[in-house]
Amino acid sequence: MTTRQSRKLDHLRHTLELADGPADSGFSDITLIHNCLPELKLEEVSLETDCAGMRLSHPVIINAMTGGAAGLTAVNARLAEVAFRTGAVMAVGSQFVALQQPEVAESFRIVRQVNPDGLIWANIGAYATVDQARQVVDMIRADALQVHLNAAQEISMLEGDADFCGWLRRIEQMVRQLSVPVIVKETGCGMGMEQIRMLSSLGVAAVDIGGAGGTNFLAIENSRTGQKLSQDLLAWGIPTAISALEASEVLPPTTDLIVSGGVRTPLDAAKALAIGAAAVGIAAPLLRLTEQSGVAAAVLWLEQYLKTLKKLSLLLGRRSVAELRSQPMVIGGKASDWLSARGILVDKYARRNPAGER
Repeated sequence: MTTRQSRKLDHLRHTLELADGPADSGFSDITLIHNCLPELKLEEVSLETDCAGMRLSHPVIINAMTGGAAGLTAVNARLAEVAFRTGAVMAVGSQFVALQQPEVAESFRIVRQVNPDGLIWANIGAYATVDQARQVVDMIRADALQVHLNAAQEISMLEGDADFCGWLRRIEQMVRQLSVPVIVKETGCGMGMEQIRMLSSLGVAAVDIGGAGGTNFLAIENSRTGQKLSQDLLAWGIPTAISALEASEVLPPTTDLIVSGGVRTPLDAAKALAIGAAAVGIAAPLLRLTEQSGVAAAVLWLEQYLKTLKKLSLLLGRRSVAELRSQPMVIGGKASDWLSARGILVDKYARRNPAGER
């Protein structure tokens, strides 16, 4: 087994074992305003959403996690079964290893075999060439490509990269030359508005801000290698809710927002959608459920998650994901201080006045 394959297996094991954090996602700093006169029937609430040029049956994406070793084929097959049974988009983990070691490509191709008509997103790093990006898309007949940004993880790996030059140019080339939408995804440290502006100017279909507060790949590398990373590094990043709010300030209508990184409860998802997300990404909770309790348990969990999200939408008086984006909310705590320091008016969110309301 190669070093890359062994690392992929280690990542899975430590993801199953380690808790979120130590950074906080920041969702607790946001309070959604209850609507005591929703004037809605629950059956009228729809969770359908448009994201990156695709129509999704609901806004929960089974986000990029794994693949790249023979032992992971069954893991991805089970996740693909959850996606098939719930109508969820599924993104695979980084496929670069399969370009170098074709014998592990089946651990990614299995997803399309299990879910032949579902929405599936390929995944590769921003270091890749256009040709490599095209190969991973073709490998699983993907509907879109996630390009991941993981500088913090790379410098925390003993065998990691330390050269991150040219990423923006490579992403631009992928956007221009690939036939599928390109989605740029951080892997746990969030995105600031400056970099979000840069990415949206390239014409990417969506950004997944992948904020701090969820699965922590620095902690995973720390545990995997026995290093003693400083707490400063382990807690590094922009909290998810704050990064999402920065994104909502600068993203043009042509670039969708996906929020991931500690989106754990339906209320977290409702807050992310109210901020302006077209969809939310969930990874570790579904992986743990699928591996520890089975596919049926993961399907039930996601179905209940979506039912609760619909009920929350009703309690806000919102019949759609699009309507949630005008939902009044109060922002306090660290998020309020952060946004004010960054020149973002916090009060405007509390004073939102959706069309048709007085």
